[in-house]
Amino acid sequence: MSGINGSMAHLSDSLFTTAIAVYALAAVGFVAEYAFGRRGRIAATVPAAVPARAMATVGGGSTDFELPPVTPTLPPAEKRSFAERIGKWSLVITVLGVAVHAASIVVRASAVDAVPWSNMYEFASVAGLVGVIAFVAVLWKLPALRHLGGFILLPVIVVMFLAGTVFYSNAEKLVPALQSYWLAIHVTLVSIAEGALMTSAVLTMLYLAKSRYDRRIAAGHSGGRFAVYAAKLPPAATLDKAAYRIVAFSFPLYTVAIICGAIWAEAAWGRYWGWDPKETWAFIVWVVYACYLHARATAGWKGRAAAWVNLAGFGAIIFNFVIVNVVISGLHSYAGLN
Repeated sequence: MSGINGSMAHLSDSLFTTAIAVYALAAVGFVAEYAFGRRGRIAATVPAAVPARAMATVGGGSTDFELPPVTPTLPPAEKRSFAERIGKWSLVITVLGVAVHAASIVVRASAVDAVPWSNMYEFASVAGLVGVIAFVAVLWKLPALRHLGGFILLPVIVVMFLAGTVFYSNAEKLVPALQSYWLAIHVTLVSIAEGALMTSAVLTMLYLAKSRYDRRIAAGHSGGRFAVYAAKLPPAATLDKAAYRIVAFSFPLYTVAIICGAIWAEAAWGRYWGWDPKETWAFIVWVVYACYLHARATAGWKGRAAAWVNLAGFGAIIFNFVIVNVVISGLHSYAGLN
């Protein structure tokens, strides 16, 4: 750790580990609310109480299935169940985890005297933080999704665990290729976009599960093997809208990030675009999400079809982050493992 503040780096790692523990505690609370809270019990009774022939739209106008909108009346706040109080405190714990997580990134920045997202460990940490912040931001507009916090935090915890083990890198000074102000601009935008897109992908998977359950109920069949879990999910239209809004927010950031990366490449390597593996897959990710947004505006591709495109885009992000960084060598190889 030549030139590195070792004590600060150690403190950053400790805060990072603490953030994982705090997120895990919050996830347990969200799961408790999901399993035992009133929202789950009400959702589980809705399909059996409504006729299958009633009309409802899903996915911002899609007609994938027919189901009436239901707005259950919840008891007054003072009569909240114990499970819901756990859910409320889980949100508070999540915000505390965000503060600890952010502190670990700030402390590591102090240790290396640079923006701390120059390798896979640091990038995954920032992306995980953004994923949690994106969920908290969604709750600002859609508080009814709070009991889904366990679904959001689980992949974040997995990403952070892999970052702290498989992808971990010691705190080091930036390599010459990264000593540019473009690092703060380009990688910041990418990490924000991809962290938020992770949350969108989780909401999309929940949307697909809920829409499949609703179609089976509307057709007079049982809800399937996981019916007891799917029934407790919010309306499919709500999940789909939340996933779409996150992509609509993230895509412009990702677009600007690619443009900034091209400008940085011209300054560093003398060309704007060279079809380096990292550049190629970043472009593929951009194309897939562009197709998703276009699909949302096309009548025949709304709903489930567009949702699968969204998941394909996040699959391309995972491939770009793991396979391209670890397996495929290129001009961006410094982003891989030590």
